[in-house]
Amino acid sequence: MSATRYDITGIGNAIVDLLARADDAFLSKHNMPKGAMTLIDADTATKLTAAMPEGKTASGGSVANSCAVAAALGARVAFLGKVADDELGAAFRRDISALGVHFPTPPLVARVPTARCLILVTPDGQRTMNTYLGAGGEFSLDDLDENVIAGSAITYLEGYLFDPPAAQAAFAEAAKMARAFGRKTALSLSDAFCVDRHRDGFRRLIADGIDILFANEVELCSLYERNDFEAAAAEAARDVPIAVLTRSEAGSLVMAGGEIARVAAAPTEVVDTTGAGDAYAAGFLTAYAKGAGLQEAGELGAKAAALAISQIGARPPVEQLKALIAN
Repeated sequence: MSATRYDITGIGNAIVDLLARADDAFLSKHNMPKGAMTLIDADTATKLTAAMPEGKTASGGSVANSCAVAAALGARVAFLGKVADDELGAAFRRDISALGVHFPTPPLVARVPTARCLILVTPDGQRTMNTYLGAGGEFSLDDLDENVIAGSAITYLEGYLFDPPAAQAAFAEAAKMARAFGRKTALSLSDAFCVDRHRDGFRRLIADGIDILFANEVELCSLYERNDFEAAAAEAARDVPIAVLTRSEAGSLVMAGGEIARVAAAPTEVVDTTGAGDAYAAGFLTAYAKGAGLQEAGELGAKAAALAISQIGARPPVEQLKALIAN
C-alpha cells in the first residue's frame, strides 16, 4: 500500500454555525419553539440570519466537527463538502482551512445559499436551533476528489448527508474508490431519525464496503430493529470489521473480530452534549490511523468527547485537545 497524505478525509454537510445569545422575546418574535431544532427554508434562513444578534461564526456540520477536532489532535485531515459561492461559504472555507483541514471542494455557483445552523442561547442555557441545509445537500459524484480519497488512510462518511440521492451515490462511489486504493471507509449513522428513514440504504452501504461503523445505542438498535443492545452489537460485529458503539455515561464498546475493548467514559462535568459523538469519532480515528489498538483509540475518543461536553459548543478548545496528546 502506498504512503498516505491524509489520516482522515471526511465527507459531510458543510454548515456554518451562527451562535448568539438572545432572550425569550426574540424567540417569540420569530416563532422559534424554545429548545427545539427546526428545519427552515432559504427565505426564512436569510431573514433570521439578518435579524440575529451579533455572535460567533464557525464552520460546522457533524463530520466537519470531527475533522476540526482530529486536526487539533494532530491528524492530517481533509474535508469534502459543498458550500455556495457566497459570504457564508467563504467564511466556512476560511475557518476550516485555518484549523489545518484541507478543503478542496469547489463552491456551488447557483442560487442555493450555504447551509447554516442558527443557534440561539437564552439566559437559562437553552439552545434553540434553526437549520437550513442549503448547498450542503447538493454534494454529488462530481465533488469526489479521487486524489484525496486515494491518499487518505480513512474516508469518513456522515449519515446526516444521506438524504439526497446524489449524496447516496457519492457515498457508494467514495467507498469503492477507497477500497480500490486499499484504504478504509468509516460511516457515522449520525442519528436514529436518519436510520429510520434510510435503514435499507445504510445496510447496503455497510455490506458493500464500510470498515468502521460508528453508532450510539439508539442508532444501532434502530439499524438492526432490535430492542436489545447486546444483540444489535453482535450483528454489527458480524457486518463490519470494526464496530465502535457509544453508550453515553456507560462508555463505549469497540468490537473487531473476536477482540472486544470496553472503554469507560472519561469523567467530566456535563455542560452541553452537542458534538460528543463527533469528538469521540475524531479521537478514535486519529489514534487508529496512527496505529493505536482498539482500547487506546477508544480511550482517546472518550477523552475528546468528555472535553466536548464540558463546554458550550461542538468543538473543544484547540489547546485542550492538544494537551490530550501531549500527556
